[in-house]
Amino acid sequence: MSGASAAQDELTAIVERLRTAVKGRFGSAAEVDNVEVATLGGSNRTLLFDLKTAQRRRRLVFRQETVTLENSPFIAPEKQYEVIEVAFAHGVPVPEPIFQLEPTDGLGRSYIVAHVAGETLPKKLLSDAAFAEARTRYVGQAGEILARLHAIDAAEVSVLESVPHSHDALKAQIALYDHYGEPHPALEFAFRWLEHNRPDSCAPCFLHGDFRNGNMIVNHAGIQAVLDWECAHLGDPVEDLGWMCTRSWRFGHIDKPAGGFGTREDLYRAYEQAGGRPIDRAVARWWEIFGLLRWALFNVMQVFGHMSGVRRSSAFAACGRNTCLIEYDLLMTIAGRFD
Repeated sequence: MSGASAAQDELTAIVERLRTAVKGRFGSAAEVDNVEVATLGGSNRTLLFDLKTAQRRRRLVFRQETVTLENSPFIAPEKQYEVIEVAFAHGVPVPEPIFQLEPTDGLGRSYIVAHVAGETLPKKLLSDAAFAEARTRYVGQAGEILARLHAIDAAEVSVLESVPHSHDALKAQIALYDHYGEPHPALEFAFRWLEHNRPDSCAPCFLHGDFRNGNMIVNHAGIQAVLDWECAHLGDPVEDLGWMCTRSWRFGHIDKPAGGFGTREDLYRAYEQAGGRPIDRAVARWWEIFGLLRWALFNVMQVFGHMSGVRRSSAFAACGRNTCLIEYDLLMTIAGRFD
């Protein structure tokens, strides 16, 4: 059997199980059609489909974990679903959670949310004329969203208590580095710098953990939904702002640190005006440098997955080259050569 045939057979089986799961929750007359493979994913599969009932037709999204990584820094799909539920209940713009799949559904660790129309590709968002108005709103909206998210009582996301907090972030990254056993002198230098300049810990907040350009659905009016909650954890709220301003997420617009859309001060101002804690600029810089280290390690992890055969793809293979580029940005940022 060819690889294409095997993939099609697997997709057919998934859709049949999904159809059975939907009927069990919405009635025997419910139907699944107009299925579209959004991504095959490295560790996740995303399918779009229409749920048809007697009352309505609705576009939904099926998210399924396809590879469970050893020493993974990501939270399990069931925890992702729970934090999405909490965020949705507090008015944070996220896809509406519909239901979580059970083991008896035969679809592994997976869940279903509502589809949100819009664009996620950073280069398109930063250059296409259709998003000109959205670009003027993006940074302000991002600050407001983070302030709302961080205001949620951490007790409501107790599911994240077992996930390493921000005050353990450096320790967790060292453990990830040691796990892969690859020597990277630039990263070891960054570990030392971060340890010697570590900011004081603070009361933990509910963090997204991967809040950046590329993880937002945007239309002409601006941000419509925040995606990809697998890095959610508790910790210092400045971590989310620092990650968004990390050089890697500017996609060529390096003079606009806030995701390629605006300045740090624009972001901090919007965040504080929406009720967020005052931002210490030195702490924010620490988290930006930490973000570069973290992103470099994620690339080490991705290329290891390719080389080991766990999840082979040209995109993951390219992460080896990406790691070198990020290390350069990291060292130049520590040296004060890059803003």
